Amino acid sequence: MKRHLMTALDAWKNSKRRKPLILNGARQVGKTWLLKEFGTTRYDNVAYANFDGSVALAASFAADFDMRRILTNLQAATGEKIVEGSTLLILDEIQECPRALTSLKYFQEQAPNIHIAAAGSLLGPTVHEGTGFPVGKVNMLDLHPLDFREFLDATGNTMLRELVDEGDPTSINAFGPKLTELLKQYYFAGGMPEAVAAFIDDGALESARNVQEEILRSYRLDASKHLSARETEHVLAVWDSLPAHLSRENKKFVFGQIHDGARARDYRSAITWLVQAGLATRVDRVSKPGVPLSSYASDNAFKLFCLDIGLLGALSGLNQQAIAEGNAAFTEFKGALTEQYVCQQLVASCGLEPFYWSADNSRGEIDFLAQKAGKTYAIEVKAEENLRAKSLRAFKERYPDVQALRFSLSGYQQQDWMANVPLYAMFSEKLWG
Repeated sequence: MKRHLMTALDAWKNSKRRKPLILNGARQVGKTWLLKEFGTTRYDNVAYANFDGSVALAASFAADFDMRRILTNLQAATGEKIVEGSTLLILDEIQECPRALTSLKYFQEQAPNIHIAAAGSLLGPTVHEGTGFPVGKVNMLDLHPLDFREFLDATGNTMLRELVDEGDPTSINAFGPKLTELLKQYYFAGGMPEAVAAFIDDGALESARNVQEEILRSYRLDASKHLSARETEHVLAVWDSLPAHLSRENKKFVFGQIHDGARARDYRSAITWLVQAGLATRVDRVSKPGVPLSSYASDNAFKLFCLDIGLLGALSGLNQQAIAEGNAAFTEFKGALTEQYVCQQLVASCGLEPFYWSADNSRGEIDFLAQKAGKTYAIEVKAEENLRAKSLRAFKERYPDVQALRFSLSGYQQQDWMANVPLYAMFSEKLWG
């Protein structure tokens, strides 16, 4: 599968200020595959070491951080000679060996010409356990599930993806029906690489669902493996509550929605764990569209989204029939899937940190706010072709400097105060204005 993070990996390889790389991301988003593909296509050879269950490998880092000795042991463990500049050394599941994580500092200081890339899941929680994370000594990249742009490539629709990338509104609108059908598939299949591969191989959405359910089971086992029984209970309670939260008209996270009597102080750490593990995206409320948005964020009001739209569908029990029947896929859970989709694309495809805004004493709300290249975008999400944008217009009048955007099923339209961008074309930022 073609992953657009490969461009960032190429830039890392060629950078004069290259440091050891950490590729972070939730389990099964394709970190190992991407690094191996990168190494195979860009280097003479790949030395791959996996710390999951390898006591002998971990022992290589137990005594000290003598780089010569460690490299000799890694060559023996991988069966590959490690040559400066021509070998990619991959340390996989590095969170399983905290001293290997710490060793990246010494790789940067003592062996800067070794090209080393580490991959890990649950690195966020690991870092906050005081494991000697090599702050300032590493480069970091985040890998997410496939976004819709990558899904088009994976399903053999590269020419359509290129057409959208070109950003010509007339051409994009002309292929709207075809792109809408592909977007429906993405809503169900999602972006987890194995689920997308199963859908492509079998030509059946149900095959993707089977994989998604396996992934959900593995996430539950992960939580129980790394957390106490009580912590696991809290994490899974928050995780299971995501469909109910996102199906509400007001998608603000309400602790009482987890179960009757649930209190914030009991579940805040569970939310933090899910976010740090890459399984959830927290979108904080801001009081105004100031710069930077994070300075105006509230710690007490937020929305919580799943890492992948397909996994959200599996978690909620959405059936395949919803895809087949008209535009039901876009309106299930009162538009929850569509808002999940937009949040996921903002993060994975556009590289943005999303926020939202709501009025203190009224029903007015802006679904997402994001900043890029000196612009602040106020974004309204419409699951159907109902294009009334009362809240967005009022917000634009109150804050005229923001760029007003609406993502909907309608074709591209440029109005004097707002641009309507089709949901299937939101990755083409040329349309944003």
